[in-house]
Amino acid sequence: MRNIKLTLAYDGADFHGWQQQPGVPTIQGALNDAASKITQEKVFVQGASRTDAGVHALGQAAHFKTQSVLSALEFQRALNALLPPAIRVVAAEEMGPDFHARWQAQGKTYRYRIFRGRVLPPFEHRRVLHYPWPLDEAAMAEAARKFEGEHDFSSFAASSGSEDDDRDRQMVREIYSSEIVRETDREEIAYIVRGRSFLRYMVRKIVGTLIEVGKGRLAPDDIPRLFELRDRSQSGPTVPPEGLYLVSLEFPDPTDSLATSSSRRRSAQP
Repeated sequence: MRNIKLTLAYDGADFHGWQQQPGVPTIQGALNDAASKITQEKVFVQGASRTDAGVHALGQAAHFKTQSVLSALEFQRALNALLPPAIRVVAAEEMGPDFHARWQAQGKTYRYRIFRGRVLPPFEHRRVLHYPWPLDEAAMAEAARKFEGEHDFSSFAASSGSEDDDRDRQMVREIYSSEIVRETDREEIAYIVRGRSFLRYMVRKIVGTLIEVGKGRLAPDDIPRLFELRDRSQSGPTVPPEGLYLVSLEFPDPTDSLATSSSRRRSAQP
């Protein structure tokens, strides 16, 4: 059985998120259908991140297993021929049997785009949040840094819909970097965050909170207090999905594991 890794880009505007659901278009559903047609097998494509409805991706990672003899490059070409134009396989490669796009991801980077100009260009419709009103961008940048490190993100995540499940969820997450950047060549700011894993709606809730800071309704020094409260009603609103992009995934270097295995074999020799 061969293991094929895909790197994907997609415009999520017309899809009901990543996860396959009956009767509605999803990214995973489109990939499963296309890969199954190519291989004449029942293929299930596993994604690294279950992006929500309307969320986009520049570097989503996924994998599937198959007995097909097609090369990774042939899979890339065949999938792109069958997939809707809003989904593209930008790279494909064969991995070892143990590779898993979701469980082996060591880091994820997201970008949330906020267009600040007075008139939203029509080509950016459903691809950015349009916010033309005044914002204190310096305060937002200061507040963004407060999210770095390991914190309980209960105040910045959506409910699962079950009180019992919410109680049992692990809410602590580590954020490697968190910043507001100004796009100098356009009327736009972006929130860029990198971490190991994220709770549902977490990035969108953080952005909503940063906008509240920009409005002056919250201060940068309120962020530590919100962590302590563990109350999602006290943070900012969940912003719409159209501005959110999964930029990239990070995985272990395969050569590191090979070197480690080789070293262990040598040390085990008498």
